[in-house]
Amino acid sequence: MKTIIIGAGGAIGSCLSAWLSESSEDVYLFDKPEVAAILKEKGITYYKQNEEKKNVKVRVIDSLSEIINPDLVIVIVKNYSLDGVSQLIKKEIKGDPIILAMQNGVENQKILPKYFDKAVYGIIEFNAWLDEIGVVGFQNRGPFVIGTPDNSLQKEMMDISALFNKGVETIVTDRIKDAAYCKMVINLTNSFTTLVGMGYREIEDLPAFKEILTTSMYEGVKILKKMGVKEFKAHTMPSWIKIIMGAKLPSFLTNGLFKKNLAKMVLSSMAQDVIQRRAGSSELESLIGEFIHLAEKYNVPVPYNKTVYELCKKRFSEVPFVPMTEEQVLKEVKNNK
Repeated sequence: MKTIIIGAGGAIGSCLSAWLSESSEDVYLFDKPEVAAILKEKGITYYKQNEEKKNVKVRVIDSLSEIINPDLVIVIVKNYSLDGVSQLIKKEIKGDPIILAMQNGVENQKILPKYFDKAVYGIIEFNAWLDEIGVVGFQNRGPFVIGTPDNSLQKEMMDISALFNKGVETIVTDRIKDAAYCKMVINLTNSFTTLVGMGYREIEDLPAFKEILTTSMYEGVKILKKMGVKEFKAHTMPSWIKIIMGAKLPSFLTNGLFKKNLAKMVLSSMAQDVIQRRAGSSELESLIGEFIHLAEKYNVPVPYNKTVYELCKKRFSEVPFVPMTEEQVLKEVKNNK
């Protein structure tokens, strides 16, 4: 398949670009000029956490119009950029390619149909991070989960799966909405860990950190159950029973596992936006904001998520952004209960 990857310089984009470029000569990368220049010169170096690095030479294009009639266009940008990128695709790319959208949340399922008839959606079930442009680390090599809300485009999805599985585990599902919402429960932690500057300052109050993190995910599970969403199990993500146990069982039973999982946590994409790049936009509304809306719709109390959401809205807009402590956030939660 003649494939273009838009957003190839981000963490997930770099992983996928390297893995697909190793097995196909028909993969072309597109990103901002300053990012594209680095990828052209240095390629992409990737490594699994605590293992050796490997460099892959990649094919980079300066304009989407350079590739005539591509079969597949993979879009790996944040939801807040998706409208603009979709318009660019319509303007620059000739033909009728399959569009594969890889974003957190479900907002992409509202945006893409406005522009394209053949849209497939992907869920990223692993963590990755950028050391610098062109150097990316990851915890697990996949999986990706792909699907369509109405289970159409079966042949197209089999073709995508065949391409991807040469380099990374990829699963075709008939439950893409369940998969997206279940991943969003895990993404609820992004707002809180960004708010307290995890990765940029030491966690001072581990019990408070654990309470907020585990309860936030538990609130998310309660919302999904009320909605009738069925659990979508991915071996790289915690199950609902583990999330519930983490929030409900006594700390002396769960602290060991929590500390083990905490050691594996990496800088979230939201933290990269807010803290690292000091960007004015983040995924706050499309992730935790979406869950706040669902909680109100289904009448599910979510004091932890609601407090974190309100604090993030205020703090993320401040320049410079100053992280809160875990104790400060927990105090706000208790005051708002």
